[in-house]
Amino acid sequence: MEEEIFKMISHGGDARAYAYEALEAARTGDMVKAEEKLKTSQDELDLAHNTQTKLIQQEVNGEPLKMSLLMVHAQDQLMTAISEKCLIEQMIKMYQDFKK
Repeated sequence: MEEEIFKMISHGGDARAYAYEALEAARTGDMVKAEEKLKTSQDELDLAHNTQTKLIQQEVNGEPLKMSLLMVHAQDQLMTAISEKCLIEQMIKMYQDFKK
């Protein structure tokens, strides 16, 4: 289970980093790169979410998960990455509107 938790942390962190790279690309006017980075960010979020879903399914199927600080951290990382990506997408749209 720890390996799965570390996957969530890693993919969530990578998703967040790619989202910020997208924001920087948009800030400098490179909207093509920004869209590519957002796509990569979403791909990483999907991997993290798939891992989370696997853990949830295990618990639903009667395999209790030990709640640990590491698990809480993984959930926090994933939630934060999702929230920040959503906000960054809106910020990029604002950059696009300003450039019009």
